[in-house]
Amino acid sequence: MDHGLWHVELTKRGVPGLSGLLPELVAPGSVLDGVEGWLDERDIPDRLPFLVSPTLEYDSVLNGYFLTPTMVGAAENTQLAAAGDLCRFLNFLWSARGKSSWQDATEADHVAYLYWRRADPDGPRVAASTWNRELALVNGFYAWALRRSHVAATPILLRERRGRDGSPVGSSTPAASARDVHDAPVRWLTPEQYRCWRDVGLRGYGADGLPDQGFRGRWASRNALFADVMVRTGLRLTEQASLTAAEVPLPMRQAGYQRFWLAPSVAKNGSARWVYLPESLVGKVADYVAFDRAEIVAAARKRSVYDRVRDPVILSGDRHGREVTARTARGESVRLDRLRPEERRRLMVRTDDGLEPAALWLAESGMPLSPSSWQEIFRIANLRCARLSVAASAHPHALRHTFAVVTLEQLQRGHLTALSSMGTEARGHYQRVFGDPLDWVRRRLGHRSLETTMTYLHVLQELEMQTRMALVPDDWDTIAVDEPATAGAER
Repeated sequence: MDHGLWHVELTKRGVPGLSGLLPELVAPGSVLDGVEGWLDERDIPDRLPFLVSPTLEYDSVLNGYFLTPTMVGAAENTQLAAAGDLCRFLNFLWSARGKSSWQDATEADHVAYLYWRRADPDGPRVAASTWNRELALVNGFYAWALRRSHVAATPILLRERRGRDGSPVGSSTPAASARDVHDAPVRWLTPEQYRCWRDVGLRGYGADGLPDQGFRGRWASRNALFADVMVRTGLRLTEQASLTAAEVPLPMRQAGYQRFWLAPSVAKNGSARWVYLPESLVGKVADYVAFDRAEIVAAARKRSVYDRVRDPVILSGDRHGREVTARTARGESVRLDRLRPEERRRLMVRTDDGLEPAALWLAESGMPLSPSSWQEIFRIANLRCARLSVAASAHPHALRHTFAVVTLEQLQRGHLTALSSMGTEARGHYQRVFGDPLDWVRRRLGHRSLETTMTYLHVLQELEMQTRMALVPDDWDTIAVDEPATAGAER
């Protein structure tokens, strides 16, 4: 029976057994009565993606790929990206290549897929960077399937890698990799543009800069605070959405910055680092916890929301201590800094008033706001700005770019000012102590390579070019220029 296309699902324990949904067909205790036992027997983690065929079949061979160490140990976003990209190729085989099986896919099938994704006038025309990511993930799946003898050959043609001098380096790469990859311009906002976007899009102001009395955004202050923290710290969306109230510093009521440690289990690529938060925002976060967040928690308690949380992970010990631990439903103790983002969504704190989430950012439901929920909040803010003809828009990563560009500009300016008044010896000592502003921004962003951070230096160079070009008159071609005397010269 054909039910459409391949689709991605997530393993989920705690779903009702079929005996409760269809008691006339399934007896309690039947092997069909739920899937938890089946998942436990096969050591399949919760919230792991798997693919379901158009005929609603679970292909245990194909889905074995998501149980490999590479996939189980990957970040949730990586797992979902791999499942989505593989699902897209399987759907192409099903709908455009005669319902071909993934095990029978040929090189011709993949070439046709390449044409549809990149060049077909009726296709999606994806960017080179998107194609290369999809290609790498699908190639990874087929390389695994080939090693396990699940396929006779991979449908992805490979070519030998070569070094800069043209000599082989002993490994291969997909021949279909796109060469037309160009770095897209960095999207960032000037401080004025950011304030306009935040106030109109998130806080509900009008285009005139005054509060809009018709705005009904109940949690506008929370949303604006989230954006302020992001633009002043450079945190990625998942990193910031995964913070707990225990990790954010308490107010000290003094000027300057406070720092907190971003755990490697939350940071992308394990890039644990210190995050510096202005004291003014530390105070606003504390006020949010004491008022808006407390209101959300109190309302959720009245609805018994937290009593229904399945397998909660309970935070214990000093909530603001350096070695905060949590205890799972099975009684196992684990340090907070080792809990991944998806585990933190079940992280609870036992207080005198009962359970409450450990997460800092909560939805009106009382549960943690997911990264996708924040993306929707940003999308609605952009729509509001567009509706009011305000030329400002932002996505979460644009705020990270904004932090990088503005911070680097300020540090570079201060760095050059300090060096200009020093002698040679003092300059050397200063640079050894304070280092390079670009490297400081690299560490704050959690970049492994300085080359990645160089992108923002290029933005500053472009801004300098724009400043210099502004000095050239628009009508320079009509301005009379004194020509040197060239008596007798022929023209």
